[in-house]
Amino acid sequence: MAKMQIKPQERSIVKLECLRLLATLRLDPARMQLISGFIDSYLRLNIQEEQLFQTQLSTLGIVQQEEVMKIVTSWMEQGRQEGKQEGRQEEAQSLILRLLNRRIGAFDAQLQAQIQQLSLSQLENLDEALLDFSDTSDLITWLEQHLSSN
Repeated sequence: MAKMQIKPQERSIVKLECLRLLATLRLDPARMQLISGFIDSYLRLNIQEEQLFQTQLSTLGIVQQEEVMKIVTSWMEQGRQEGKQEGRQEEAQSLILRLLNRRIGAFDAQLQAQIQQLSLSQLENLDEALLDFSDTSDLITWLEQHLSSN
């Protein structure tokens, strides 16, 4: 923005124009998401700028408003999905740590850190495997097998 000599107070206008133009291009959804993600990343608006953006959006014709809002809504939906995924992963980690503690007793922080690095699908595999664990060595073996395969 600085190299383009765009004033900070014009950020909301620039973002709106970028989205308006993007909406007119009729790109496939993958390209649309890539470009709109770029716009959103580099033109993050503060609360005041966001209010100005909404005011300026309302001055567009109804068809253009709908097209721009489809793009903005897709960002919000993606953010919600990512938030849900992160929440599920944190819940799974917490549950597995409690189950492991109950099944094999206390274990060191290094093993706990390794468990917290597992993906959701790895956590789902671990939740079944831990039923067969009898001590910490079973957990260590499982982690070695599943972390080395990535």
